[in-house]
Amino acid sequence: MTSGPDAGGPSATVDPVVHVVLPGDIDDPAAPSGGNHYDRRLCDGLSALGWAVREHALPGGWPRPPGTVLAALAQRLDALPGDAVVLVDGLVAAGAGAVLAARADRLRLVVLAHMVFGDEAADLDIEEGRALRAAAAVLTVSRWCRTRLIERYALPPALVHVAVPGVDAAPAAPGSVAGSRLLCVAALAPHKGQDVLADALSRLDDLPWTCVFAGSLDRDPAFVAALRAHPAARRIALLGPLTGPTLDAAYTNADLLVLPSRGESYGMVVTEALARGIPVLACDVAGLPEAVGRAPDGSPPALLVPPGDAAALAAALRSWLTDAALRHRLRRAALGRRDTLIGWGDTARRAAAVLSGVAVTREAT
Repeated sequence: MTSGPDAGGPSATVDPVVHVVLPGDIDDPAAPSGGNHYDRRLCDGLSALGWAVREHALPGGWPRPPGTVLAALAQRLDALPGDAVVLVDGLVAAGAGAVLAARADRLRLVVLAHMVFGDEAADLDIEEGRALRAAAAVLTVSRWCRTRLIERYALPPALVHVAVPGVDAAPAAPGSVAGSRLLCVAALAPHKGQDVLADALSRLDDLPWTCVFAGSLDRDPAFVAALRAHPAARRIALLGPLTGPTLDAAYTNADLLVLPSRGESYGMVVTEALARGIPVLACDVAGLPEAVGRAPDGSPPALLVPPGDAAALAAALRSWLTDAALRHRLRRAALGRRDTLIGWGDTARRAAAVLSGVAVTREAT
């Protein structure tokens, strides 16, 4: 195998080891998340490229862990050899900025920022900023997130890199003539916007449709209870988190992916749907348009609406359900976009180049 930063493998002059600090629930099937999936696939991809990946999974309520967990993280980091390359998940970094900053001179820290936590919660702004400013490099998942991190934390642009999430190849979903089978894949929580989707669906009682909500039911019990009591709930199936073959089956049976999020750094479920030729209805917010992309002929595989706007979402759904020509155009564009998506190997190679660059730069100083 060819080594060196350009090839995505470790340089011959650099110890090919990366220590990856992860949330403790990374492999918990009851708590699937885009961040956990990205972390797992990146670790596997780096291993395939020849890196020795040493995982350090730390349970403890990230990004707001108790002091005992922060002490355990500090102990783990202090036990690593000097100049070790350490990739820290952003969920951990947002709660451990002081711990990381205190060790930045000894270790080669790279933060993997899945989102901008400081935008979501003011109490995380200081710690996230400390972690990012102490890092030798920052990896993130979209151009939008890169720009936002640079602006919010005054980071040097040359140190912030994008490794877009990959997606696995999958058979094209058959689709139905009516297009009435709707799917929303996201943890049930206010920022994912299922309340807006339920409000939109309640305006479509005159049309045939079914909708599946696939995602964790534990994030916000009051939010889930309100969804169960919603007038549209009789036609919505709340299935909880789906993974593996059950998630594949949900995609296979879907005609349209609906993602009404109020914000997304990227939107991995969008590319998972497009990998199956399933069109998308999503919000025009943050990094979602990047995930949607365009087919090679320039046609969009999705309808985009403003976030938090139930009327606009209902109008788009009505157009989808009543306009066969629109469904045909979007399906054709989704099949075209399917051929342009990158795989997880590409993501790993991009990340490996950044890790190798950090190691080489540190050696040269």
